[in-house]
Amino acid sequence: MSESASAATYWLPVVFIGLMGLAVLVYAVLDGYDLGVGILLPLGEQEESQRDIMIASIGPFWDANETWLVLAIGLLLIAFPMAYNQVLMHLYIPAAIMLIGLIMRGVAFDFRTKAAVNHKLAWDRIFKAGSLTTSLAQGYMLGLYVMGFRSGWETQIFSAVSALGVTAAYSYLGGAWLILKAEAELQKRAARWARRAGRAMLVGVIAVSAINPLVNPSVFDRWFTYPLVMFVLLIPTLCFLAFIFNDFLLARVPKTNDRHSAVPFATVVIIFLMCFIGLAFSFYPDIVPGQLNIWQAASANASLQFILVGALIVIPFILGYTAFSYWVFRGKSTKLRYH
Repeated sequence: MSESASAATYWLPVVFIGLMGLAVLVYAVLDGYDLGVGILLPLGEQEESQRDIMIASIGPFWDANETWLVLAIGLLLIAFPMAYNQVLMHLYIPAAIMLIGLIMRGVAFDFRTKAAVNHKLAWDRIFKAGSLTTSLAQGYMLGLYVMGFRSGWETQIFSAVSALGVTAAYSYLGGAWLILKAEAELQKRAARWARRAGRAMLVGVIAVSAINPLVNPSVFDRWFTYPLVMFVLLIPTLCFLAFIFNDFLLARVPKTNDRHSAVPFATVVIIFLMCFIGLAFSFYPDIVPGQLNIWQAASANASLQFILVGALIVIPFILGYTAFSYWVFRGKSTKLRYH
């Protein structure tokens, strides 16, 4: 094998795992907040106006946010087919449940204002149930993945904790998004929701961070090997400080002239980024923990080179469209209208 071919064999899988990681992170943030808004949806009969504002805050974005999930799964399928087979084999049932939740959300979003007035609350309940189902399924799948798809009650308990933790994380993100997009009483309620969800997420992060190194000796060695430990422990430290900072801030919003309304959301994004970096550091270069690394799972070089050209064209367009849509629909949300 020539030197250039050897370099391509090494670097192409690294590039694709980076692109896939980007897609997963952006999906977790963007679809995370709109799932969180759905989870937080109040169901009182006198709260219809607040539900309308909440759904209006995600209306222009929520469908496009899911593009990043499709991109991540597509990259996994095309660039790492062996890993795709293993992952989907173990996650078939929770993935099907997640899709049911996404379908519930899509149907409810369209029908909530097109059905009879007295059925609107029922569709809102379906939207909330679909959001909760999707979040729990994604958290459960993350737990199974972290545990390396091992069988046993320990895996099930860890996956259940992960499901609750991801649901709390999305609620945290959704509450922070509403602080940015809402006003008056709904903004105050969003601050209270975000603060409670943030504390629940912190408990989940601590639990997962404690359990993961115990059940995965390789993860323990990676995190606690001297002198690397002196640097990598900055990740959980920064994450913890971000939680504390945001908790103090959420107790004080909204402020006069809506000052700092974007800070809670930005801080939660930083927390998500720190958690993602910690997870990537724990398992890289494995794409299936303890079973398969990125070079073992990668497609042939020729295929990866061909796919890379398409990815480098498509991904900037998706990023550009996403940024443009958020710029166009910036500012506070008003009641959602259908034409």
